[in-house]
Amino acid sequence: MIIVLKPGVTREQVDQFSADLESRNGVKVNAWYGEHSTVLGLLGDTAAVDIESIQAQDMVESVKRVQEPYKKSNRKFHPDDTVIDLGNGSVLGGGKLAIIAGPCSVENESQIADIAADVKESGAAFLRGGAFKPRTSPYAFQGLRASGLELLRHARQKTGLPIVTEIMSPAHLVLFEDVDIIQVGARNMQNFELLKELGKCDKPILLKRGLANTIEELLMSAEYIMAAGNDQVILCERGIRTFETMTRNTLDISAVPILKKHSHLPVVVDPSHASGHSWLVEPLAMAAIAAGADGLIIEVHNDPPHALSDGAQSVTPDQFRRISARIGEVVGVFGKELSARTDR
Repeated sequence: MIIVLKPGVTREQVDQFSADLESRNGVKVNAWYGEHSTVLGLLGDTAAVDIESIQAQDMVESVKRVQEPYKKSNRKFHPDDTVIDLGNGSVLGGGKLAIIAGPCSVENESQIADIAADVKESGAAFLRGGAFKPRTSPYAFQGLRASGLELLRHARQKTGLPIVTEIMSPAHLVLFEDVDIIQVGARNMQNFELLKELGKCDKPILLKRGLANTIEELLMSAEYIMAAGNDQVILCERGIRTFETMTRNTLDISAVPILKKHSHLPVVVDPSHASGHSWLVEPLAMAAIAAGADGLIIEVHNDPPHALSDGAQSVTPDQFRRISARIGEVVGVFGKELSARTDR
């Protein structure tokens, strides 16, 4: 249920009204203070809440029930876009387009350091790299794990780029204390115990859509994180599994405007995993920008043919430089500007 209050209501009045609603109805009330109005979101079982009694209050502008099962991630509860700001110009959302770039897997120190320097020079605002790698085959490269995280930290020290890397288990959280953005991969989108633990973190969480999950299921997974106390969630469309065999997955470009309509959370697109082909990364990135995405995750490797994972979908630093330049040329057409570190 959403209650919109009239302009001029004080915070003390809001606090008293919220406390009264919680004590009378057994619900939790979240308040959002906008420039021109205040919105209260009632979470919990609101079936027995007396709407007419609430509407009769002088401070109340309107009341409406929300049918969607996701509340905290719902734009109705939070009309303004959420902006993830790590400082120094590293921003996701708020009218900026952020480029997250780097290799699928961290392989060695020179590899991640060289790629980090290259992608920063070409316009990336964040460095991605996998230390823990979920693989379909148990015999495939599983990542360098803790030592991979250490190499990412070294690359951050050299370049200043915040790091984005994937977590696979709540048991690994202690290793991620110095990670800037924790990624939840597609296979773990509905690992609810992991999501609840990440909800206790004071870090942004990049949540990827599952291979065969609906948009509502993605938002409900975001709800798990937010319900546990962490509002810093970034949604990621990375392609879904369909009957098409020409690409690794099918990029659901319609998910971007749908998510932007129904949720206030930032939305990024991964054209690398969506296609599985490096030559498709650029056109899919352009499509994502046109659809309204807040960011892109692009896999970059300095030697794709010899990459330990996902070489076919990785672009070279030179290719990334061209793609980034193209992004810089068109991003303003769609009402955004590039997010970039101010110390570059």
